[in-house]
Amino acid sequence: SGNPGGVGHNWVKLRYVDPAPPFTPILDPELETWRVFIPSTLGDNPQLLKNDPDYWKRVVASANGDEALIKAWRWGRWDIVAGGMFDDIWRREKHVIKPFAIPATWKIDRSFDWGSSKPFSVGWWAESDGTTAPNGKNYPPGTLFRINEWYGWNGQPDVGLKLLATEIADGIKEREAAMGYKVKPGPADSSIYDAENGVCIADDMAKRGIRWTKADKSPGSRGNGWERMRKYLKAATEFPMESPGLFVFEGCAQFIRTVPVLPRDANKTDDVNTKAEDHIGDESRYRVMDASRESQIRSFRM
Repeated sequence: SGNPGGVGHNWVKLRYVDPAPPFTPILDPELETWRVFIPSTLGDNPQLLKNDPDYWKRVVASANGDEALIKAWRWGRWDIVAGGMFDDIWRREKHVIKPFAIPATWKIDRSFDWGSSKPFSVGWWAESDGTTAPNGKNYPPGTLFRINEWYGWNGQPDVGLKLLATEIADGIKEREAAMGYKVKPGPADSSIYDAENGVCIADDMAKRGIRWTKADKSPGSRGNGWERMRKYLKAATEFPMESPGLFVFEGCAQFIRTVPVLPRDANKTDDVNTKAEDHIGDESRYRVMDASRESQIRSFRM
């Protein structure tokens, strides 16, 4: 048994919470044993409060005023980390939605964060143009949907696959062919344009037909990007929505595993701790900032 929070939070979440829905047995092929996540909250144990009416008061006191941690303990929320970048606004039941066919008029593109010994991240995004989605809902123009992803890890947190740029490009082409959508180039970490002996990662990928635009990495872009992601996630929690939001299709398990628990930098609280597994967060931030720039261009043209 255990509670959210603490140094073992992400390990428990990865091993028990993320692999399958609650009450679904999981076979560990290496250990040849079964494990299962069985959620339980204070409401499931009324006898505890009957025998000890002050129990919850002591729990609240032990959190030292940390509202996010109190909510995590009370409702069993493993998608947060107390003091994190998104713990106060992330709601799995709001942000994670069932996939639907993307309307032909919506834009589809991808974003990319390079990694070799560390994981790389490719995210595929659909952007609403305001037309009704196949799920019957109306989303403001500019609302982003993470519809697919490829996370280059070996199954161990923050350990990459060490693939060549050309191998990643080939893998992207294969996945896009299977998706069946016309995908436009989207923002990538500008480091892929850094040349070494006259050759850069972007050039190697372009030879395979995979091209990108440069992500906004101007001064202040990191803090602005995280804040914009917060605004998009916040907008997605309320219907009818008044501004563009951000949603994640159910199959994007690595976004769901890593982004909601990104911790803030203790010395620079408007930024994420770069020692965390932040690759999908960075790649998503590039896309959100790209949407911001496109919106500004459209406003200027009007």
